[in-house]
Amino acid sequence: MTKNDILRRIRYTFDFSDDKMIAIFALANHKVTRTEISDWMKREEDPAYKILYDDELAVFLNGLIIEKRGRKEGPVPKPEKKLTNNVILKKLQIALNLRAEELLDVLMLADLKVSKYELSAFFRKPDHKHYRPLRDQILRNFLNGMQVKYRKVDPDKE
Repeated sequence: MTKNDILRRIRYTFDFSDDKMIAIFALANHKVTRTEISDWMKREEDPAYKILYDDELAVFLNGLIIEKRGRKEGPVPKPEKKLTNNVILKKLQIALNLRAEELLDVLMLADLKVSKYELSAFFRKPDHKHYRPLRDQILRNFLNGMQVKYRKVDPDKE
C-alpha cells in the first residue's frame, strides 16, 4: 500500500473535506495547501499525482491523534522519517482510542481473524524476539474494517 492510499482511505472513512484535512495537518504544526491535498488524493495514473512521503503521513496521523484525542501538554511529537505499517496501525489505534479487543473487532468487520497474541506482536519493539512486521494485507483489512465501523452512510443515498 502506498502512503497516498492510506491517506485516501482515512479521508474517505471520516468524510474529511479539504479544509478539514488542512486543519488536521495544522494541528501538528504543518502547513499544507489545497493543491497538495488534491494531488495526494489523485490516482497514480494522473499526471498531477504527487507522492505522499512517510514524514508527511506521520504529520497527518499526529494531527489526527490531536483531533480525536485532544492536545497533550508539551510540544507536538516529531514526525517519523520512516513509517512502517506497524507504526501506522499504532497511531490509528491511539487516534481512535481502541483497546486490543476493539482492534480485533475492527479487523473482524473486514472478515479477518487475528489472535490477541498475533496482534500484540505487531506492537512490540522491532528488536523484540516476538516482533512481527505488519503486512499490507492486514493494514488494508484494518482500514476496510475502520470504514465499516466509522463511515457514516446516508440512508437516502442507499
